[in-house]
Formats: sequence, structure tokens, C-alpha cells
Amino acid sequence: MTPTQLRAFATVVRLGSVKAAAHELEVSDAAVSMHVAQLRKELGDVLFTRAATGLAFTPGGLRLASRAVEILGLQDRTVREVGLAGHGRRVLRLAASSLFAEHAAPGLIDLFAARADDLEVELSVRPMRQFAALLASRSVDVAIGPAMAAGPGSGDGGGAVVGVPFLNYEVVAVARPDHPAVGRPLGAAGVQRTVWHLGPAAVGDSGAIPAMLRRMKVPETHQRIFQSQAAAVEEVQRSDGVALAVRFTVSGELAAHRLALVEGPGLRVKGSWSAMSLPARDQTPAAAELMRFVTNPRATQAMVRGAGVVPGRFRPTVHVTLWS
Repeated sequence: MTPTQLRAFATVVRLGSVKAAAHELEVSDAAVSMHVAQLRKELGDVLFTRAATGLAFTPGGLRLASRAVEILGLQDRTVREVGLAGHGRRVLRLAASSLFAEHAAPGLIDLFAARADDLEVELSVRPMRQFAALLASRSVDVAIGPAMAAGPGSGDGGGAVVGVPFLNYEVVAVARPDHPAVGRPLGAAGVQRTVWHLGPAAVGDSGAIPAMLRRMKVPETHQRIFQSQAAAVEEVQRSDGVALAVRFTVSGELAAHRLALVEGPGLRVKGSWSAMSLPARDQTPAAAELMRFVTNPRATQAMVRGAGVVPGRFRPTVHVTLWS
């Protein structure tokens, strides 16, 4: 695969169509389609199909999209960091799990960054297994995701990590109110026959949602991966699929009877998010302030009530987004 192919695919992913990608890249539609077709042939994976809310990815397609955005974003990140340093601005580098990044990070970052005019907060979505190594190498200042054991040797790369738990959540299964699975327990056989509409958090080997899928033994052929969990939830309102969602993000739809809970063994899981950083003596001032700020009631309200990610917005497993 070539950088040109990766850029074409990443642009299709971000914009949701070949035509829009071709317009931005200033090439023909046929050129973009050719690059995507070459990737499909080389990798032996269809990568994505089209759905009413945009693109539905295969697990392999989502992984490729994540890597492509990561690779292509490194140059832009370096240029931006150098430019900010030259103008006397501070950068707080934040790594987060996909689930937190989609649902709670926007509200937290908006509120925290508004407190200081000279601060840029950079969010990168990373696998939890990389957190300790990223912190130890000072590639990021704070990592947020499911709580992990702190102290020497926690995660890849070792090194001491301190953690502050700050927000509990629950993952539930939801479907449209007239779905056949609503109102009666969904057993193991039914779970494995069901088409599951999922967000990027379903891809990977850590976190609440991948663990649920493994325990329920949901085959990959029955997993449809959408640009965001919000898009997956929206899709189930017009289809026979079932989605896994963070409960506070769908509370309005449940109260309005636009969605209903699907009950059954393993279909409700509780989790918590923690902020992790190096010990206090090694933290940057901005990192130390964020570690204190995440437990503030105002921060909790911002995370739970924030806008999150809209259905059409792609949130890959690994990407870099700047928030100011």
C-alpha cells in the first residue's frame, strides 16, 4: 500500500463519500475509487459498505482507517507543535480510549481548555495497553480510559503511573421499541444470531465493549462497525440490529421511547474511567491541573451532558484531533 492510497482511503472515511474525498484531494472520483479498490484487493477485505447513516466498516477496514489517519497525522502534529511553541502557547497531550473520546472527552476538553487562553489540548485515541508506555516516554501528559493497575510495570513500557478514578458508566444493549428482542431475555443463541451495530470502541482487545463481545461470542460476521457509536445507535432505530451504548448517552431516547433496553445475560456491564499520569513530581503544570479538574462536579456535568460525537462523525481507534 502507498501513502497516496492511504490518504485517499482516510479522506473517504472522514468525509463519508468518494465524491467528497475526490473534491477535497482535487482528483477524479475514479482515481479515489481506484486507490480504495487497490487496498481492498491487496488486503483481501471489502473495508466498508454503505448504510443510511454513512459508512459501515468491517473490523479490518476500521483498523486500516485508524492506522492511515495516525500515519498521515504525524507530520501535521509536528508542524503544529513547533508553531505553538514558537508563539508561547502550551500544549496538553491527552490520550484516551475510544469510548471516552466519543462520549465524554468533548465536554471535558471544551470546559478545561476554556480556562486558559494559552492552552491547546491535543487528543489522541489510543489502545489502553499503550498508556503506560506513552506516559513513560512523555509522548502524552495524561491518559484517560478504563482503570488499570498503577505502579511499576503497569502496561507496556513499565514505569510508575498514578491514577484518579472519576466517572462511572454502564454499557447497555438497545434496540427500537418494537424489536423482537425487547421485552424478553435474549439468550446466548439469540445474541449470536443478532446483528450488532457498534462504534469504533468495539475494535480492539481492551475495554468494556470488546470484553462483552468476547464473552457473548458474537462472530465478526455479525458485527457492523460504524463511524461512531452515535451512528450505530441511530441505525438501530430503523433496522433489526441491536447496539451497545453507554447508558447516559441514550437516556433521552429511552425516556422518549425511541429506544428500548434489550435484556439478557451479559447485556449490562458497569465500568469506570480513570485519569492516569506520571507521579506528581514529573507532571507538567497543565497535566497536574487536569488530574485535579476531572473530579470536579462541573467537569462531571460537562462530560455527561456534553454534545459528544454526532452520528456522521468518524472517531477511529487511533487518530489525532486538536481542540482549542
